[in-house]
Amino acid sequence: MKNQKFRSVIFLLSLGFLLTQCKDSGEDLKPDEENELITTVQLSFTNKSTGAIKTFLFQDKDGDGGNAATRFDTITLAPNSEYGLAIAFLDESKNPTDDITAEIEEKADEHLIVVSANPAGLLAYTYNDADGNGFPIGLKGTAKTSATGSGSLKIQLRHQPGTKNGTATPGSDDVNLDFRLVVQ
Repeated sequence: MKNQKFRSVIFLLSLGFLLTQCKDSGEDLKPDEENELITTVQLSFTNKSTGAIKTFLFQDKDGDGGNAATRFDTITLAPNSEYGLAIAFLDESKNPTDDITAEIEEKADEHLIVVSANPAGLLAYTYNDADGNGFPIGLKGTAKTSATGSGSLKIQLRHQPGTKNGTATPGSDDVNLDFRLVVQ
């Protein structure tokens, strides 16, 4: 009987402690910043030797879920070449289209674009832009291709408000795409 009363007292004290900890402090709680809706990713490769520009797109105008993507280009680049790469992000579910690229530039300290090839030696990417803290952004860079081959090119836009440290680890994905990559 004493053991049951002891457990009841412990339970009530624990419940009281939890309720006290969860009490609203009167401050307005703000939800975490939401990820942007991005329906289109545009990759523009400018060959540094010839000046020729090749543009590749991913488009899913109704966003994630719903209908399948209406366009998902295969990236075809020349072997042993160097390209300037500019990446643009759009929300085409709005009229007029919302250019998310400008928001990424404005909030550069909250975003990181990760560009990685698989296999890794197929294409090497170097960042040509940085935020105010010196961490890479990834909207502009240099892509160098190797000898011929095929694989994939991952374009990953990481949303990292308050946590950006120059790596892909913190935050969440606004975009995570694997383009087919052909170097020939």
